[in-house]
Amino acid sequence: MSGELRARVREEFERRFGAAPSFLARAPGRVNLIGDHTDYNDGFVLPMAIDREVWLAVRARTDRRVAVHSIDFGEDATFSLDGARARDSGGWVEYLRGVAWALEDDGRPTRGWEGVAAGDVPLGAGLSSSAALELAAARTFSAISGVVWQPVAMARIAQRAENEWVGVNCGIMDQLISAAGAAGHALLIDCRSLETQLVLIPDSVAVVVLDTGTRRGLVDSAYNERRAQCEAAARFFGVPALRDVDVATFTAREHELDPVTRKRARHVIHENARTLDAAQLLERGDLAAVGALMDASHASLRDDFEVSRSELDTMVELARRDDACLGARMTGAGFGGCAVALVRREGADTFACDVARMYTEVVGLEPAVYVCAASQGASVESLD
Repeated sequence: MSGELRARVREEFERRFGAAPSFLARAPGRVNLIGDHTDYNDGFVLPMAIDREVWLAVRARTDRRVAVHSIDFGEDATFSLDGARARDSGGWVEYLRGVAWALEDDGRPTRGWEGVAAGDVPLGAGLSSSAALELAAARTFSAISGVVWQPVAMARIAQRAENEWVGVNCGIMDQLISAAGAAGHALLIDCRSLETQLVLIPDSVAVVVLDTGTRRGLVDSAYNERRAQCEAAARFFGVPALRDVDVATFTAREHELDPVTRKRARHVIHENARTLDAAQLLERGDLAAVGALMDASHASLRDDFEVSRSELDTMVELARRDDACLGARMTGAGFGGCAVALVRREGADTFACDVARMYTEVVGLEPAVYVCAASQGASVESLD
């Protein structure tokens, strides 16, 4: 599909602008293998960039305007790089405007460009289509404006665009994995220091994303509530964040917490430990143990953090019934979206078909199932 998208944006650019583009930029979506609701607790996450991406075909302009056509939305958008201080019309173009604003505000000069965008990261599924668009835009501005590409710095800029311009209070994980992913690897991220470690994914397994066909809807209040509960637990332990509490300390004092705060803290503290263990076990090739940690993560998200829902639980249960499945869990913020499964590669295609069929029979919804490969982070190709 990547090759098809590449050709599609290039052809549409030539049709619209009457000449070839100067650059092609791309950035991937992501799936998180383990480590959810740990990011805003300064903890650890283990995502991988997936082979579903946003592509931009672009060339520089002589003025300070950006003009983009979105194939996916069938829309044109233009904006000035001067004087932007607030969101305008909303929608997909605000991610581009936000990145431009964050770059300029960070002292990184921008230049105008025109382009065509297309992607195959599913919208609203929790696979970070927004981060892919942000990082493709950042890669484009970097190439057009001659800004040195620095993955961590650009991830911070893209996160700021989403937090302060778009208005979504996300952590750094989505932008950083889209910026710094590597083919064949997951990326262990320390969400406090932003230090990263590549973790090899053995060829013997595939990562399968199972989209339940449900969407999160309006869950800001639930997210903010859980964030506040985690902060209250950190204050109880006298630390900056729950990342600073180890399992032994928590176990010794958990009885002092009220039942709800105890459950929230238990998830985060044990999830951090599971994430670090999973990275080591994946490197060693102990895939059964990684799968067991994924299973435990789902139970914790369901029972202690209470962010799952019946369709996610059903998808995970059906995935685990298959002999090819080593482990499965919901992934992302919760309340809908996707599950992720670690599956023996030789059985991955059959697994995908069987689980999708059973899910439809049980739930009555048509899922989307993606057998994914770990992809390279944001990149640019010069055509000059």
